Amino acid sequence: MCSIAGFCNAHADYTKNPAPWEAILKKMNQVQKRRGPDDDGILLEKQYGLAHTRLAIIDLAGGIQPMTRSLFGHRCSIAYNGELYNMPLLRKELEQEGIRFSTHSDTEVILAGMLLHGPAFVEKMNGIFAVALWDEENKTLYLFRDRLGVKPLFYTLLGDTLIFSSELKGILSHPDMHARLDKEGLCEILALGPAKTYGKGVFRDILEVLPGHFLSYRDGVLQDHCYWQLESRPHTDDFEETVEHTAWLIEDAVELQMLSDIPISTFLSGGIDSSLVTSICARKLHEQGKTLNTFSFDFEGNRQFFHANSFQPSQDRPWVDQMVAYADTNHMYLECNNSDLIQNLYRAVDARDLPCMADVESSMLYFCSLVVPHNKVTLTGECADEIFGGYPWFHSEQAFKTPAFPWSPSMEPRQVLLSDEVIHELPMEEYSHAAYEKTVSETPLLEDESPTERRRREIAYLNLKWFMVTLLDRMDRTSMYSGLEARVPLADHRILAYVWNVPWEMKCKDGIVKGLLRHAGKKWLPEEVLWRRKSPYPKTYHPEYESLLGNQLKEVLADSNAPIRQFLDTKKVQKFLNSQQDYGKPWYGQLMAGPQMLAFMLQFNYWLETYHVTLV
Repeated sequence: MCSIAGFCNAHADYTKNPAPWEAILKKMNQVQKRRGPDDDGILLEKQYGLAHTRLAIIDLAGGIQPMTRSLFGHRCSIAYNGELYNMPLLRKELEQEGIRFSTHSDTEVILAGMLLHGPAFVEKMNGIFAVALWDEENKTLYLFRDRLGVKPLFYTLLGDTLIFSSELKGILSHPDMHARLDKEGLCEILALGPAKTYGKGVFRDILEVLPGHFLSYRDGVLQDHCYWQLESRPHTDDFEETVEHTAWLIEDAVELQMLSDIPISTFLSGGIDSSLVTSICARKLHEQGKTLNTFSFDFEGNRQFFHANSFQPSQDRPWVDQMVAYADTNHMYLECNNSDLIQNLYRAVDARDLPCMADVESSMLYFCSLVVPHNKVTLTGECADEIFGGYPWFHSEQAFKTPAFPWSPSMEPRQVLLSDEVIHELPMEEYSHAAYEKTVSETPLLEDESPTERRRREIAYLNLKWFMVTLLDRMDRTSMYSGLEARVPLADHRILAYVWNVPWEMKCKDGIVKGLLRHAGKKWLPEEVLWRRKSPYPKTYHPEYESLLGNQLKEVLADSNAPIRQFLDTKKVQKFLNSQQDYGKPWYGQLMAGPQMLAFMLQFNYWLETYHVTLV
């Protein structure tokens, strides 16, 4: 894993006075250095500049970037962030086509593939990636992003100059760019946050390459190309065939993503998703005489203060214990206290460049920092709920009837702290509904589906385009902030493409949530874990945490220069702080209730202040 950045202008000649342009590239690397602490490099040519920081995972000695190569007089340069999981297969195919490699890196495989096959080579790539490729023969810069958007890639046009970066901070480090926020951006934060509209960068004029797309920039013309998208088609396999194929896809995806020149690990919560990934990894490593490192996360005081509810029916620890014994792993139990949680609220904003999932995100960032001294590569169980239908709203009559994002069905709790003026001035309800309607209208449907199944597809598509992407962003930023590469094998695009068309009665076999996944995992898991009721990522239940947040928000509002004062009603905040918050009624997703609203507002204030955001 790494970061990439750079710029391109067809009418420029950066080599005439290289010093200031090299300084910009180095600055873009500097602000993203946490993503690639092992090495960095820049390349400046007449019409473009590339910057790269590296986290060395594959070919530790030979994978230096930016990388340039020529084939039959055709010259290309590349800066690449990600992992190419089918690299051995593609390398073999290219060798059969006459390519000779000088390194063992996946970077060179992508570069050679693009030289030989052009941008269509991206369709062969199975991995997580953001790629910047300069084609000297065609005088074209290409920006590629993986199919599900696991790796980020932002861009902006500044006159005739295209500027791009793995993270928003890379673009904002360019001396001609500024953090500007208009009403649309405010609606992104307050009406949709911690989600954001796909393709948008929240800051004015900054966009994001869409998942499954690539951009081409030639002679001042920017074009967007879609190379992969979900397609709806009739499912012809019976249930036994569906289980068998799903099981094969999962095992193959996990095994592919174990590709690494350094030891791997897994996150283990004791739920079916992480347990399945862990069990496969552990067994594969045992065959090599190796033991898998695993890590679980919890919060100080949760054994004392935990309250079971419909979202979190049980604590994870007993299930983790069972899986550690079953899979025979080398396990570490990691715990976060209130102080660590609040301190990392602000580091999480630094990592995401936006207000984010409050303590759900800051705790993950903290835990990742504890994993890095032991392992720099980990596999997680992310995305199974979105793909296999694990969330409550897949089964909720209210979600089926309400024309709104099912994880955030009402704007009212989002406005509980806002001033009446802000509520009046910002079209939050309209903005959210328009974003919802746009996604629903894009949902690929089958002509002969019943109204119920059509609605079920809409809910599934909303989850894939919004909720899953938010969690993928969380996983990328919190892990890469400490130089940890987090992989998501259950988000292999082949699994998504297949399961998307599996009928609901198979996905939810016998009315059991994620029934298909459970049947597919029978080979790998003990019965108790296999049929355990879903419980999401943990959060703190310590009552002191909410008090600490409230006191911090009071201190912020006491500062006349605090930028958030223009958005909040102090009387509403005081009333909110004086009332006991209900952890069981989240305002976003399953975990973000009263305490997380306070934390989100603290993050919002910190973001406005630290990023010197200008309202326009």
